Amino acid sequence: GKNLVGMMLEGAGFEVIDLGVDVSPEKFVEAAKEKGANIIGLSALLTTTTMPGMKDVIEAIKSSDLKGKLKVMIGGAPVTQDYADEIGADGYAPDAASAVDKAKQLIGA
Repeated sequence: GKNLVGMMLEGAGFEVIDLGVDVSPEKFVEAAKEKGANIIGLSALLTTTTMPGMKDVIEAIKSSDLKGKLKVMIGGAPVTQDYADEIGADGYAPDAASAVDKAKQLIGA
């Protein structure tokens, strides 16, 4: 999932920095600052282990000096628009093609 989204985003002209799997919220914040990111993409594969981590990343961003400076979009098999709204994500995409559209919308492209 995340690899396909990454490839499609690159094909649409986005620079993608893949931090891998099982990444701490602090690592997302650090990498976003270092790279000057304007979007962070999060993907969940398993409900009970990865979905709570999405909320933790969003909270870490809100607690940092990145608050208001970048957008967070989420996706993955167990994720829904309702969950995105619940955790405060800026965007949700149900598949790779719509992830590109959502990313463009989030940055106003």
